[in-house]
Amino acid sequence: MSHVPVLLHEAIEGLSIVDGDVVVDATLGNAGHSQAILNLKKDIRLIGIDLDRQAIERSKEILGSDKRVTFVCESYRNLKVILEKLGVKEINKILFDFGFSSDQIAQSGRGFSFQSDEPLLMTFSSNSEDGALTAYEIVNSWSEEDIRKVIRNYGEERFAGRIAKGIVKAREKKPIGTTFELVDVIKASTPFAYHRGRIHPATRTFQALRIAVNDELEAIQEGLEEGFRHLAVGGRIVAISFHSHEDRIVKHMFRAWSDAGVANLITKKPITPSDEELLNNPRARSAKMRVLEKI
Repeated sequence: MSHVPVLLHEAIEGLSIVDGDVVVDATLGNAGHSQAILNLKKDIRLIGIDLDRQAIERSKEILGSDKRVTFVCESYRNLKVILEKLGVKEINKILFDFGFSSDQIAQSGRGFSFQSDEPLLMTFSSNSEDGALTAYEIVNSWSEEDIRKVIRNYGEERFAGRIAKGIVKAREKKPIGTTFELVDVIKASTPFAYHRGRIHPATRTFQALRIAVNDELEAIQEGLEEGFRHLAVGGRIVAISFHSHEDRIVKHMFRAWSDAGVANLITKKPITPSDEELLNNPRARSAKMRVLEKI
């Protein structure tokens, strides 16, 4: 299953790329947005960033040997260091797509999906550094209260308390080592009627663990701050969010810059997918896009 870029045309339009622009795709993924940017046939420099080495390699295959592209395997939260290393003082356009590519879910081997039996890692980086936080560590060593808070706050899971209690009880017998083992615990901890809902009963817990492991919300804030700091006057940020936590951060930061008189909100309200896009790509249903211009 390949990753379909969400709000592709809207994002490219929102970036408003012209000749001479330095464009950053901060979340390269499978290069869907970057490919569309290069297809504009503009005289630009494109910097494609992704923390996942596998995503970088896939993108290199997709984009071929286009001389306009520089690939960087790093987190977008470290944009300052990335640009310094490349000798880039300012950028003109930056795109953040906080969505999670289906390839990352299906092929990572790192436990993002509750539909594949994999080790409980959930790290975005494919190089598992010694000491890096993993989902295994959270479920097997954190307190019941801390696990409950993660699942409640990041997953907005109404059965967070019951799931946290179930995790702690299960790990007393043996460590919870794989995604399927965790799914079994979640199912055993929640009412049967919950298993028949619109989404899988493990969805919110898995989302919460992934956010906690990768410090995603803090990374989004830092990435946006660095993006804006390095943006030239007249430059634009396009941010695509997929759940309320992400969109809240984008909304508040964009509004703060606008209120301070240093930016214009190009989108007063978020742009959402059309009915036609939702028909072709149901995973786009929660997407919201906001555009900001530095003045």
